[in-house]
Amino acid sequence: MKTRPPALGLAIVLDIVLILLFALIGRASHGENAIAGLWITAWPFLAGALVGWLAGRVWRRPFAPWRSGLWVWVGALVVGMILRAVSGQGVAVSFVIVAGIVLFLFLVGWRLIASVVRRGRGFRRL
Repeated sequence: MKTRPPALGLAIVLDIVLILLFALIGRASHGENAIAGLWITAWPFLAGALVGWLAGRVWRRPFAPWRSGLWVWVGALVVGMILRAVSGQGVAVSFVIVAGIVLFLFLVGWRLIASVVRRGRGFRRL
């Protein structure tokens, strides 16, 4: 099933907003100014999510939790951590684990919820 452009836009916006929320929560939990450094914290994960979108051709089924959500999650996490390391930001093992869990819950989680809601309303498979 082809995705209509508004649905595609919604998926992109949700991924961006949730990655920004992840960065805000992380900065706030460390007592840092959440807004001032938001871009510094978020850009590697946003770039990684873009790589995931492209590699997984997520635009074809942006709401699919496993087919698309995993691509976005892996891109955000793996490419995001590589970009953080290259740009001199921290990549401690504990951070990688926490980021992996939170990004999975955010990027795959919203797709799982959308899938359940759509099935409950009688929509076709995502």
